[in-house]
Amino acid sequence: MLNHTHDPAARSWLASANGHPDFPVQNLPFAVFSERGKHPSPRGGVAIGDQVLDLGALHGSKLLQGHAAAALAAAAMPSLNTFMASGPETWRVLRHALFAVLSSQADAATQVLVQGCLVPMKDAVYSLPARIFNYTDFYTSIHHARNVGRIARPDDPLTANFQWIPIAYHGRASSVVVSGTPFHRPMGQSMGPGAKAPVYGPCARLDYELELGVFVGAGNTQGAPIPLAQAEDHIFGMCLLNDWSARDIQFWEMAPLGPFLGKNFCTSISPWIVTMEALAPFRLPFTRPADEPQPLAYLDDAANRAQGVLDIQLEVAIETAAQRASGATPSRVSGTSFRHQYWTVAQMVTQHTMGGCNLQSGDLLGTGTISGPTPAQAGAIIEQTKGGREPITLDNGETRAFLHDGDAVILRGWCDKPGAARIGFGECRGEVLPVVGAVAG
Repeated sequence: MLNHTHDPAARSWLASANGHPDFPVQNLPFAVFSERGKHPSPRGGVAIGDQVLDLGALHGSKLLQGHAAAALAAAAMPSLNTFMASGPETWRVLRHALFAVLSSQADAATQVLVQGCLVPMKDAVYSLPARIFNYTDFYTSIHHARNVGRIARPDDPLTANFQWIPIAYHGRASSVVVSGTPFHRPMGQSMGPGAKAPVYGPCARLDYELELGVFVGAGNTQGAPIPLAQAEDHIFGMCLLNDWSARDIQFWEMAPLGPFLGKNFCTSISPWIVTMEALAPFRLPFTRPADEPQPLAYLDDAANRAQGVLDIQLEVAIETAAQRASGATPSRVSGTSFRHQYWTVAQMVTQHTMGGCNLQSGDLLGTGTISGPTPAQAGAIIEQTKGGREPITLDNGETRAFLHDGDAVILRGWCDKPGAARIGFGECRGEVLPVVGAVAG
């Protein structure tokens, strides 16, 4: 799976790309953007250093030919759905062509032409990268499941099915927003400990969830499940995802059905989608302890065992209103790796379709909260604070049991290891605004 685009010695003629923590020439993630004050129409873009390569402008230059030109035309559209649907070979052809024109090996004429298609990231305004018709959120971290389970069900924290199937619920695609979009604290009904009747009011236990998003590429026909061996051919790439959660509302309504108002008010994603090809150097074997249930046959194969895991480093920071006003650095509150997840992205795709469900290009899958085995690796504040009982202290001395109005949560992700170029996802940011438009109780 490794090729010349993964060569850690590769350099770009664009100086800002060389050694960039997120966007060197080995990455080339995709987004949809417009240019502030100049070109308001959204179109596809690719990150390179501190610039966005305007794929619409590049297509107009006629630099690429043949299959690469056709792929570029699809990727330059106001959403990436058509490009996502085109499949792995088309994705690869375009990524390799872009690598060629951005690498230091490109001739002088090519460099001048491509230079004219670059937009500074500071001038980019991002849109959702695709029309998201369906959003499904998984629940695939055994550490998160146990941590939250101990709060809700101390005597039986892990459900009997968790180690046998990748659990998920269908979320609300209409409230998925791009990084930087603020949202209002939700209203809802909750039942306090020991109370005899629920109350209606603003969410008092607002939380974040550190996740990755998985964008579906080519879909499948209804009734035709995707075998595990083919699952990654249906994955275009991955982004950061924050599945904001109203814990008090969520815990009251989840009896007996799944999340509803506790989850449907906002889900934030980062603008950049890192392709599966770019992530190839950071794969690890998928293993299960011998004394734990092994996947059933349809969720198991040699390729997934050999390299189904992705070692993506992740961290969460909180920026309070006071920190923002003073110019202070946001407080890092946790960090972990996606390698700790109990199920792989391929297993999630296969499980999603096994009953006959037809995925569509641009569908978004959330991985579920990503937590590691230690308290410092918790992917949600409810885990860190033991359900709000043990507030965390931020760098400026403020404490948080749950999120306050004015708090911004920043997720970051990257991959780094010896012998490979570091690549990253940028950031996923969202800010909590006060309740607005409340319905009388």
